[in-house]
Amino acid sequence: MSGAGPQDVLAEAFEQQRGRLVAVAHRMLGSRADAEDAVQEAWLRLARQDADAIGNLTGWLTTVVGRICIDALRSRKTRPEVSYEDRLPEFVLTEDADAAPVEDALLAESVGLALLVVLDTLRPTERLAFVLHDMFAVPFDEIGRIIGRSTDAAKMLTSRARRKVRGTPRPADERRRQRAVVDAFLAAARGGDFEGLLRALDPEVTWRSHTARGLVVRTGAAEVAERAQRGVRAAVTARSVLVDGEPGIVVWGRNGKLLGVMACTVAAGRIVGILSVSDPERLAAMGLPAPADRAACRPRR
Repeated sequence: MSGAGPQDVLAEAFEQQRGRLVAVAHRMLGSRADAEDAVQEAWLRLARQDADAIGNLTGWLTTVVGRICIDALRSRKTRPEVSYEDRLPEFVLTEDADAAPVEDALLAESVGLALLVVLDTLRPTERLAFVLHDMFAVPFDEIGRIIGRSTDAAKMLTSRARRKVRGTPRPADERRRQRAVVDAFLAAARGGDFEGLLRALDPEVTWRSHTARGLVVRTGAAEVAERAQRGVRAAVTARSVLVDGEPGIVVWGRNGKLLGVMACTVAAGRIVGILSVSDPERLAAMGLPAPADRAACRPRR
């Protein structure tokens, strides 16, 4: 970069790392805003350092962000938290496609609600070891340096966390099966097929909807199916997406107005949970564009 000073060069190098750092912090903290804050704090610390003394910038930044996240998680334990089930979701939407650009693939690894709940049961050091090794392929010796433990201790922490998580995140073939269930649910809703809706829903399914009036909770397959039928009647266009890594749907009305976003949790071939947002203010804040091609946005058959 012509005429750039040392600080400009450092800032450019940091920006090249930002996407990965935000992805790590998001996995750790479960909030895009908190992840951005953690990464910004890492930048402030970097700006105060002698950059020439940092031999491995990637490793240094990973260490700093990891320790910031550990401190944030420990701080959370000292104050009451709203449960993941009731808090207003901070949705991250990405294309649901087998082949996606690297940046989209990183975003698609954003934390799903089910995984967040599991990760929240881990101790901060377990969570960091698991996230760094199993999700970002950081070597155990480097993880040990980050958390101030030996390589063997880092391996033990990761193994313990892995047992607690028990196989999440799910493999790609399982995600395709889940998508098929969600698509069947949407097709049944649009076709007025009440029995088809019941087949796609677990009998004890819970739908938590964040509306302009607040949180509305519906339970049971019959109640959820009835509401789904009424809601989809107003929709003209629906698009399959990943919502925080879970199979989801975005729907628009006749005038291109965004009506809602929903994420579906699928287990044993049925939808066991739905989390949705229809609050206009929240939807506006997501900055989603109107559907450019209605035909391309219809659910896959």
